[in-house]
Amino acid sequence: MSTTNRFASSQAYAERNAKFKAHIDAGGMVEATDWMPDEYRESALKFIEMHANSEIMGALPEREWIARAPSLRRKMSLTAKVQDEVGHGHMLYRVAEDLGKSRDAMITDLIHGRTKFHNVFHYPTYTWGDVAVIGYLIDGAALVTQKALLECSYAPYVRVLKRICAEESLHQRHGENLVLELCSGTPEQRQMFAEAVDRWWEPIMQFFGTPTTGRRDVLLEWRLKVKSNEELRQRFFDMFVPKLWDLGISVPDDKLAYNAEKGEWDWTEPDWESFWRVVKGDGPMTETRLAWRRWMHDAHAWVREAMDSPTRIAA
Repeated sequence: MSTTNRFASSQAYAERNAKFKAHIDAGGMVEATDWMPDEYRESALKFIEMHANSEIMGALPEREWIARAPSLRRKMSLTAKVQDEVGHGHMLYRVAEDLGKSRDAMITDLIHGRTKFHNVFHYPTYTWGDVAVIGYLIDGAALVTQKALLECSYAPYVRVLKRICAEESLHQRHGENLVLELCSGTPEQRQMFAEAVDRWWEPIMQFFGTPTTGRRDVLLEWRLKVKSNEELRQRFFDMFVPKLWDLGISVPDDKLAYNAEKGEWDWTEPDWESFWRVVKGDGPMTETRLAWRRWMHDAHAWVREAMDSPTRIAA
């Protein structure tokens, strides 16, 4: 291509890019079949793939407790919740596929540690109190994040999120029920939940991501996110800290308090170095859970092969 043609092509791309940006800045939506800038496509794919990975990996900490749940009713409800989370992951993989990466490639990259999933799913669960924290506070944090994403610019993602948010609301109510049961139970049960809150508080603060002030946030630029990490964290405080205090449960942060003058909560910054170590694959349970996923993927390869076989018998 000549220099003149390259310049014309670059200029045309820049103009198309500017028109696309103006469209989404005005509140417009993007469909999978629409033209989109490379940066938008890559950012949307990476973001939705990470969400899908997190739904798949997020099923594992609770799955570990199905057999140890304290009653048949709890076993059944936890089984249903785990099934929902895996289903969410596969719905999101389907959305991400339209952005140019196959589901097989995404799952392969996940189980071999080449892509990320949320920090909270790299940690161990020690007691039934951890299950309550996951269902109430972690699902609550996820719901804060996902409800904000209902206003994002990528329409297929929004449509899937509507269903996911409806089911996550039910999951969060399930977690609330567990919390109320423990907090109104024996002193040992109440202590079990309080200790779990202490263990999980910093990972939950890290869940929303590092502060974005002063640096470029590609997801906010392209309206793939509409709220900053700080705004989401403050919304979580507004919703859940008063509820914990009403239950008589404190959190391990002496600085946490509502600042009426600023109109927001003051809190202690967590250790962001540990956050990055965990999300990059150096968490306490990272390799154990990825190894489990790899084993399941390999053990059930025959199912995928049978479904893909052209000679399989139609039902």
